[in-house]
Amino acid sequence: MVEDAPQKPDHILIVDDDRALRERIAAYLQANGMRVTHAARARDLRALLNRVEPDLVVLDTHLRDADGLALCGELRANRRFHALPILLLSTRQGVEDRIVGLEMGADDYLAKPLAIRELFMRIRAILRRARLPPPGLRVAPTPSVLRFGDWRLDTLARHLVDAGGETVALSSAEYRLLRVLLDYPNRVLSRDQLLDLTQGREADLLDRSIDLLVSRVRQRLRDGVREGRYIKTIRNEGYLFSATVTQAGGPRETMCCDVA
Repeated sequence: MVEDAPQKPDHILIVDDDRALRERIAAYLQANGMRVTHAARARDLRALLNRVEPDLVVLDTHLRDADGLALCGELRANRRFHALPILLLSTRQGVEDRIVGLEMGADDYLAKPLAIRELFMRIRAILRRARLPPPGLRVAPTPSVLRFGDWRLDTLARHLVDAGGETVALSSAEYRLLRVLLDYPNRVLSRDQLLDLTQGREADLLDRSIDLLVSRVRQRLRDGVREGRYIKTIRNEGYLFSATVTQAGGPRETMCCDVA
């Protein structure tokens, strides 16, 4: 009998100039079955990303040689890393600082001083969300392409393609939100429903993070806010995806239940 290959441990890349903290995080993650690489500077991160393929990056916002927020945005703009999950660490604990981090494309944001166990749980939640279909859907063969308006969503490469054939990269969070909207077209979804369907409420994210995420997806679709062609804001209710969605490459995922 052929035995199943052992599951490869999740590879976490930690970038923080606090050596003691890096080593504490690395020891805890490794004790819980993860593989860890760590670095102190932005230049080290860039060099490592040319050699390794981490499953998630833990990135401090204040590095000695770079602004971590700008570095997060740089990674999101790079087609190679647009879907790489990123968790930001920062000594700033204000709500606005957290919102800025989410706007830059981070999947989560954790303030220092931090509890290592909480960091570990958030890492696991981000990885789980990145790999699983949205809750409320029954997994079936996934269409390779979903078409709407002037756009195609490649569900294998997880990017958009416009009418001229230009590729538009999506972060993992942007892709999850767009997939939910495409799976529930012409239906008003509240912010709570969108949080449930995209995040499962496992991470302690702000409700406003959905608004920020919708804004980022609108930018990717080159869609206006007031006269949006695709994503319409329904006042006091939520959002509605107004385009017809067709598929190619196989049967579509089917919904196992209605959104209550």
